[in-house]
Amino acid sequence: MSRSKVEEIKEGSNYLRGTIQAEFASDSDRFDKDTCQLLKFHGTYQEDDRDLRKQRKAEKLDRYYIFMVRTAIPGGVLTSEQYLAHDQLASEVGNETIRITSRQGLQLHSVRKENLRDCIRKINESGRSTFGACGDVVRNIMSTPLPYSTPEYKDVQLLAQELRQSFTAKSSAYHEIWVDGEKVTTPKEDEVEPVYGKVYLPRKFKIGIIVPPRNDVDLLTHDLGFVPHFPNGEVEGYTLYVGGGMGMGHSRDDTYPTLSKPLFYVPRDKTVDAAVAVVTTQRDFGNRENRNRARLRYLIEEKGLDWFGKEVGSRLDFKPEEPKRIELGTVSDPYGWFEQGDGKLFCSIWVQDGRIKDEGPNRYRSGFREIVETFGCPVRLTPNCSIIFHDLDPKSKEQIDSILKKHGIPHTDNFTEARKLAMACVSLPTCGLALAESERALPGVMEQIDAILRKEGLEKEPILIRMTGCPNGCARPYNADIAFVGRGPERYALFVGGSFRGERLAALWKHTVGTDEIPAIVEELLKDFKTNREVGEPFSDYWVRTHGGYEIPRPEQFHEVCEPLSAG
Repeated sequence: MSRSKVEEIKEGSNYLRGTIQAEFASDSDRFDKDTCQLLKFHGTYQEDDRDLRKQRKAEKLDRYYIFMVRTAIPGGVLTSEQYLAHDQLASEVGNETIRITSRQGLQLHSVRKENLRDCIRKINESGRSTFGACGDVVRNIMSTPLPYSTPEYKDVQLLAQELRQSFTAKSSAYHEIWVDGEKVTTPKEDEVEPVYGKVYLPRKFKIGIIVPPRNDVDLLTHDLGFVPHFPNGEVEGYTLYVGGGMGMGHSRDDTYPTLSKPLFYVPRDKTVDAAVAVVTTQRDFGNRENRNRARLRYLIEEKGLDWFGKEVGSRLDFKPEEPKRIELGTVSDPYGWFEQGDGKLFCSIWVQDGRIKDEGPNRYRSGFREIVETFGCPVRLTPNCSIIFHDLDPKSKEQIDSILKKHGIPHTDNFTEARKLAMACVSLPTCGLALAESERALPGVMEQIDAILRKEGLEKEPILIRMTGCPNGCARPYNADIAFVGRGPERYALFVGGSFRGERLAALWKHTVGTDEIPAIVEELLKDFKTNREVGEPFSDYWVRTHGGYEIPRPEQFHEVCEPLSAG
């Protein structure tokens, strides 16, 4: 079987070293194209400021190359010192902002090549790493970030750390390049990757862990998901879900999102072993010829879930049990003040699309820095791009509320439920894949939608709205109630019919809508919902009842405008 170009780059990289060291010595402000594929494994993407392209072209200048640096933060857990280290780097080498990602990581943007090594080294000195935050490996392990002191919440965080340790690549290249500075030009004969092998995985691999019924991690969108079973308080084991994923291509009918399915149940002490068996099965059988079809979900589609379960089972020294039944609730974060159960409090704060910055009256970055510096509290990042300060003394509540007010950081008491749930990817001007605006567009779009919701008396309805700048789906649009997926400047594909619980896929409802058309289209949808809903029925359930729903993934529903199906 032939292999993709990226597979050849990985195999010839000497375990991810490539020519990264040598290219740092050049005067160029960018890396070679092949090297950029390897840089992803190290936690950074080469980009350029797309807002400057036209101007620089007119001035006969090359693109303004910059780097996004992503930190892997399993479970979204940060110490106060680690948070402050990123805040400082945002000023020293970034663009004065920090971005919470939809996978509980942190991103620094607009880092220049000459500052890249120093940036990654300082992140490591803080006790965190960028290794494996990107690339064809198991990405950042997501876990519900809520810091309740109960056994199940503690165990899912423990599992996230265990999985991170098991799936961190063993190559010493990372420390040689970014931390120690040792130059290595020849392969190490004894170097091995026990899980990944010489060519790593066919594509990225995503893992998430929830505490049901809350589905804040969007469990079914992951390659591999874990759901704890804790009938008597203590976690006895986990049910594994496999085969989820969001990415697709507008013009590629053989690509489409899927939701994961239950595989089996394993006892707690065998959970990591089961994860390794799933990942190595994907390593050995995943598509290495066509990267568009290289994710786990396509392997399961082609071979069948039964085949996959048997293959995974053959790699275990025990027999898994039938999966446990679960019920999924909202994908949302709770906002405000909550008791942890150990006498301490946590404060969960909404952040507009995860961008921590000081802009106008809303000074998120200064406010968050003051809270962390004053109280020395640990931080957790949420899958919805928000932030949690925890282990707080109840006596600190009034002072923290005062800091938030002073810096113009809003409470969500007067927000619509849709605004609390909404999420956008980064997109322009830094993402090289972006076709349309997303992070910079969604706030204005939501202001108009908020006005419609209030006019119709629907401000308390949990309607999940997501926007992405391209079809890769970083903001998980394809299981939202309403989603806008970038096709080109000011143009989006409109998907409708997912769920605020995250358990159903949407369908392509309109092939292309302009940004200026969005309010009228959403208003039409909301008016129909208000007129035809049953008492207390959320939008998600109304859509299934009146349009038939799309619980079973069908490839064509993402590329062809779907006619309404008959209910039932």
